[in-house]
Amino acid sequence: MAQSFRMVDIIAKKRDGRPLTTAEIEWFIHGYTAGAIPDYQAAALAMAIYLRGMSRQETVDLTQAMAHSGDQLDLHDVAPFVVDKHSSGGVGDKTTLAVQPLVAACGVPVGKMSGRGLGSSGGTLDKMESIAGWRLELTLEQFKKQLADIGLVLAGQTAALAPADGKMYALRDVTATVASVPLIAASIMSKKLAAGADAIVLDVKLGSGAFMATVAEARELAQVMVNIGKDAGRRMVALLSDMNQPLGHAIGNALEVKEAIATLQGDGPQDFWAHSLEVAAQMLRLAGKTDDLDEAKRMITAARDDGRAWDKFGEMVIAQGGNVAQIDDPARLPAAAIVEPITAPHSGYIAGMDTGAIGWAAVHLGGGRMVKTDKIDHAVGFVLPAKIGAAFQAGDELGMVHAADRDAADQAKAELLAALSWSDEPVPPRPHFHGTVE
Repeated sequence: MAQSFRMVDIIAKKRDGRPLTTAEIEWFIHGYTAGAIPDYQAAALAMAIYLRGMSRQETVDLTQAMAHSGDQLDLHDVAPFVVDKHSSGGVGDKTTLAVQPLVAACGVPVGKMSGRGLGSSGGTLDKMESIAGWRLELTLEQFKKQLADIGLVLAGQTAALAPADGKMYALRDVTATVASVPLIAASIMSKKLAAGADAIVLDVKLGSGAFMATVAEARELAQVMVNIGKDAGRRMVALLSDMNQPLGHAIGNALEVKEAIATLQGDGPQDFWAHSLEVAAQMLRLAGKTDDLDEAKRMITAARDDGRAWDKFGEMVIAQGGNVAQIDDPARLPAAAIVEPITAPHSGYIAGMDTGAIGWAAVHLGGGRMVKTDKIDHAVGFVLPAKIGAAFQAGDELGMVHAADRDAADQAKAELLAALSWSDEPVPPRPHFHGTVE
């Protein structure tokens, strides 16, 4: 870094609503990652960005600087074109577990680095760790060899990729600056750019179980991330998907693995299959397999129906040390001591769900972490087939709670029922998608 700046001047410039230069942004990210800029000054800049926003150029510069703060993964020696997906998080969102093998079975390499649960959202790695022996920590050499051998890798994010994001995220989490579109977009996209994907499908959630409450907010975030990717030379598409109710039926780690397995075998919830099909087809399209989305959906459906996708999932589990007997017989996955029905408190139509509250109810059961050091109980959670618009009589079964003990089961039932609102009049079902951004 030949050019030097004063941090206080950069803070003041952004505080006053003026754009930062590429050099200023790069200098800040380099200095903060190296420990030369203290947290209190970085926090002041984050708050200034939160209040004043960033231009498209600033956001791209911030993302690129964060992406270049650590290692850059280049996978082209083992895969000429790599496609990735990212979900902005949600309740019951086990999409990666189904989509990755579906796409890889169609001949498109998928090398993905995923994260753990955050808040009320479940984490892909936590779900996969329901399978005994499955390991997420792979060296770069192991990651590339597996991608070359079977065209499918699901691993943990390495600390060497976009380390600036790790530092910035921890800071934003405790300074009330998480909910900033440029900071969210830079956080997500810096990791994706560093991880070496040529094409990225973004699944941007909206609603009561998502970070973005409205279609307009989700569209704004999606557009910023698509712009960043395009400006960085990546092929991009974003889907705006509804998270006003959980995705699929299962909420909880082993329960979601079982549902993903059922879906790969042609027998999962219809809404989850429709979601997986859309995401996977978009990945094939971006990878250049076909320009026709309907044709891409036919290819994905064929990979499910003839067993190729299921075989590919098994190859990934075996390659990463997992006990394949548990996926061949999902009854061997972790199971809860208490499994009880949740019943409708009165007759009527489900008018709404506080999906975030349902996610937190699963966390309180032990299915997620309240603090970083919490140990997850992979067996617990809910199976909730009930959807908005469905009609029930008092006493009808809405779903099942899976809990470690009686008190936890009772609390979870109460929390889940409190998250539902009811109507005496018919309620239209929720749309699943709200459009795309390209």
